[in-house]
Amino acid sequence: MITQQLIDPKSIAVVGASNDVTKTGGKALKNLIDNHFKGRIYAVNPKETEIQGVPCYKDVLSLPDVDLAILAIPAKFCPETVETLARDKKTRAFVIFSAGFSEENSEGARLEKLVVETCNKYGAGLIGPNCIGMMNPNHTSVFSLPIPKFNDKGADFISGSGATAVFIMESAMQKGLSFASVYSVGNSAQMGVEDILKYLDETFDPFTSSRVKLLYIESVNKPAMLLKHASSLIRKGCRIAAIKAGSSAAGSRAASSHTGAMASPDVAVDALFRKAGIVRCYGREDLTTVACIFMHKELVGKNIAIITHAGGPAVMLTDALSEGGLEIPHLESPELLSKLFPGSSVANPIDFLATGTAQQLGEIIDYVDNKFDNIDGMAVIFGSPGLFEVYDVYKVLDEKMRTCRKPIFPILPSVVNVKKEIEYFLSLGRISFPDEVTFGRALCKVYNTPKPQPEVIQQPVIDKIAIRNVINNASEGYISPGEIQQLLDAAGIPRSGELVVTSKEDAIKAAATLGLPVVLKVVGPIHKSDVGGVVLNVDNFDKVAAEFDRMIKIKDTSAILIQAMHSGIELFAGAKFEPGFGHMVLCGLGGIFIEVLKDVSAGLVPLSQEEAEGMIRKLKSIKILEGVRGQQSVDISRFADVVVRLSALLQAAPEIMELDLNPLLGNGEKIVAVDARIRVQH
Repeated sequence: MITQQLIDPKSIAVVGASNDVTKTGGKALKNLIDNHFKGRIYAVNPKETEIQGVPCYKDVLSLPDVDLAILAIPAKFCPETVETLARDKKTRAFVIFSAGFSEENSEGARLEKLVVETCNKYGAGLIGPNCIGMMNPNHTSVFSLPIPKFNDKGADFISGSGATAVFIMESAMQKGLSFASVYSVGNSAQMGVEDILKYLDETFDPFTSSRVKLLYIESVNKPAMLLKHASSLIRKGCRIAAIKAGSSAAGSRAASSHTGAMASPDVAVDALFRKAGIVRCYGREDLTTVACIFMHKELVGKNIAIITHAGGPAVMLTDALSEGGLEIPHLESPELLSKLFPGSSVANPIDFLATGTAQQLGEIIDYVDNKFDNIDGMAVIFGSPGLFEVYDVYKVLDEKMRTCRKPIFPILPSVVNVKKEIEYFLSLGRISFPDEVTFGRALCKVYNTPKPQPEVIQQPVIDKIAIRNVINNASEGYISPGEIQQLLDAAGIPRSGELVVTSKEDAIKAAATLGLPVVLKVVGPIHKSDVGGVVLNVDNFDKVAAEFDRMIKIKDTSAILIQAMHSGIELFAGAKFEPGFGHMVLCGLGGIFIEVLKDVSAGLVPLSQEEAEGMIRKLKSIKILEGVRGQQSVDISRFADVVVRLSALLQAAPEIMELDLNPLLGNGEKIVAVDARIRVQH
């Protein structure tokens, strides 16, 4: 739990303090002193009476009452120390640097459990153990460097890794990013990333709280909490970016269905982030660049003007933005061109040459802001070959960023030649982007991340009673074709007419009932195509009889499924239960394409129609579905309706562990499920 003493302590004791600032206890004490902690500071070390000019006590029992204790002592001494401080010194906040807890062995896990039990008993907040600590404008309870600039409008940063937190802060500070708070949660014994984010949500003040949150996560332990509070914060006007490291698909290798093979835990994380509206990043530069974009005015359209005095970076930025779906529209203005030196171009990129002046830059920015209605934001690239100072350019840039309606993103690549000028620019409270391609990709990522889904998602009306009747009576494992038919019908998912037969005579009757041509499929084997268990376009009764005789002899076959023959684009929809996350629905092209292209989108249940359509439009193969080069298209809204009905089915039947509709056949406005497999676990 986050306590007031953790956020704004009036006194701090460093247990294990030292005059040696290369030790964690010594450095933590020095950080508190150097960064002018306003409260009382105490040191605890049995060998000293004063450390770094601070009074030192031989043990914690000798201390006066203290709000927050920093522990830099061996793990084995921590439980007793925490108990004494919480019980006798009214300490309600702890930061434990020490390693040797649950990350090491079972004995360490036992010690960690004792510490947490004590903190919970006395209502104390705990950061760590095995962390670098935490800091905010009130105190810097960390043993590491750097100490960033703090202000209420900076970024709140929560990290599951202390070393990574240091590297991310270094990357951010170079760009001019400041922080409102930093939490390194370490082992997350009492509070993890999700818990801190919950606190930031529940205490959010629209007037004083930071609107930018950064997360570094190695394990999503509480997905529902993360989804709830991240989406809540974004709905309140915040923006969140996160790295989820340590992703692995190893756990899905043994899955028997197509969905199970592709729906790895990392796919679930990606779906959760999209549902919450979190911008997913994959590296430090990625994360800090996105954070810096958050600190600017929000880009509300997709049209960008690139203003530059150097052609090469502008071309590379144009490529990065175009690849990410943003537009660099062609521009024309003889009036603006007349204000620039001969040889300049306003076609976009607007290139005002290496000889361009600060005054010209100001005129270009004003013109783009006021005259080009089809432009939504500006990227300004300005460095220097080192021939002269460019303070005047950066002064103009700062002024225009304060006065212009449209967002302006400053890309300042000359980190050596104009180092002092960039430092001046950052001293004005500005942020710079040193690399145009990293910036361009990050801007696209921000723009393309959807807004969070509504708290309440409407689901279609389905026959829940019929669904429960099937599920309650179904055996564990893959259920029968008849049970699948009942579930699809109850969920309103269109399917092909089909009959299951066990004799040649019944096969002929079924084909006559359904109408030739028909499809024959074996019932039993998991991957029917691999064993010759699927025959398409059977157009006469003699062939029906012959194929029945052949297929019924295939190993593990118990019956033959006969369906009406359909045509269309092969689609796929499926679902998998992911522990902790719940059910995940996937969709994409079906048939062999799912195995070859693996072009799928994923979403967490429940899914709205809007979210399902967004999943489909995110597919790389969307042009095929839209009917490329005059080919038959697929009705996207009807495909999305199938996905949403699948979501509703899973809510009514959470016992479904895996489900494949592969293929669905899409032909114009018609979509039909022609093959399905469902695995149930009670």
